Amino acid sequence: MKIHFHGAAHTVTGSQHLLEINGHRLLLDCGLYQGRREETYSRNLTFAYDPRKIDAVILSHAHIDHCGNLPNLVQDGYSGPVYATHATVDLATIMMADSGRIQESDAEFVNKKRLARGEEPIEPLYTEVDAQHAADLFRGVDYDRAFEPVPGVTARFVEAGHILGSAAVSLGIEEKGRKIRFWFSGDIGRYKLPLLRDPVLPENVDYLLMESTYGDKSHADPSLAFNEFRDVVRRTLKRNGKVIIPAFAVGRTQELVYHLNEMMHEGDVPRVPVFVDSPLAVNASNVFRKHPECFDAETRQFVEEARHPALDFEMLTYVQSVEESKALNLRKDPMVIISASGMAETGRILHHLRNNIENSRNTVCIVSWQAPYTLGRRLADREKQIKIFGEPYTVHAEVATIGGLSGHAGQDLLTKYAVNVKNTVKKVFLVHGEEKQAMMLTEKLKENNMREVYYPEIHSSEEI
Repeated sequence: MKIHFHGAAHTVTGSQHLLEINGHRLLLDCGLYQGRREETYSRNLTFAYDPRKIDAVILSHAHIDHCGNLPNLVQDGYSGPVYATHATVDLATIMMADSGRIQESDAEFVNKKRLARGEEPIEPLYTEVDAQHAADLFRGVDYDRAFEPVPGVTARFVEAGHILGSAAVSLGIEEKGRKIRFWFSGDIGRYKLPLLRDPVLPENVDYLLMESTYGDKSHADPSLAFNEFRDVVRRTLKRNGKVIIPAFAVGRTQELVYHLNEMMHEGDVPRVPVFVDSPLAVNASNVFRKHPECFDAETRQFVEEARHPALDFEMLTYVQSVEESKALNLRKDPMVIISASGMAETGRILHHLRNNIENSRNTVCIVSWQAPYTLGRRLADREKQIKIFGEPYTVHAEVATIGGLSGHAGQDLLTKYAVNVKNTVKKVFLVHGEEKQAMMLTEKLKENNMREVYYPEIHSSEEI
């Protein structure tokens, strides 16, 4: 058996891990690499292996850096099954389609500039149609149900607690009379996240392939972050302001909706209109509602007691049309608006910011990490003068940043995850993490007497 690390090696993006077993090839994840535009384009179009020779693909979850390059894999000749949990199938289908639309839009924008310079146009990485061709290969599988992706391999999906449908992949491998227990963590979630069940720890594993995104630090209890969020909402509404939240469409938006539902149901904040203004977030929320089997016991209890769905309540409106979105900016009454994108770079959130950023009654609530040079980062850094659509604005609104809402496990849980198999594991491979984070996690594991911990280079291989 051999493993090739073709993505999310020495970085947190583009997850792709290829296993060679019994003469067959099994690909774990096929994520989109995200980085500088030119590098992104070439890396995603060029596979380090022949897609036509892959026998099966298993997806850990629906985030684009784990599923988003499937359309190119299919374009290059892959035609086998793509196994995933049922919720991941539904989420990945809409997310790949959305990604295809973005690729087409980006190519159109770039080509206008290239045309002006007399340069040849570029093709989009893939289109919405290509995304649909990839989605046609999905095969949904229940959690904890055994299936055989390739001969000699028995696979199971185990709850990862990261986003709806996310899973670790447990593989029982028999090759040349030898039995191997292999575990791929995917992205590991956290305890006490809203909606989702807690991640399941691995047991009796020979080889562990796991993420290391936050290998350098532990997170505070998620309940503390949501208490902070409640306080922001409460004081903004008290001064009759609007709470404007740039939020990622999948995961973060649904968590915030659930908590606003809970807050208003319990009387912790006034009952005011709540709007989710993002077509992708609306579609993703529909998927969440379709899969209550993924919800944790606390969420199910809340639904039973409140007698309404976790992601629907009287004050909530999911906004689809542009006209409905524009109408929100004509209203002066207190409300909460959740809109994409999460880093406030594109989409409808820019219009909500433009119309509300100069009013001191309002609050812009930053609920996720913001990349350098984005508008979200400039707001998080409390810059007073910003530009939106090239026009200058002075920030008079309150800016509140809520840390501790990450869906990734921190160092403490990552350590616990690996240490749970230290009596059986022969090697641990750390992926999906930058060098500093992976090295700090390695040291933590060594303190727990785990010596065989590796941080593989991109495109390197390991004989198992």
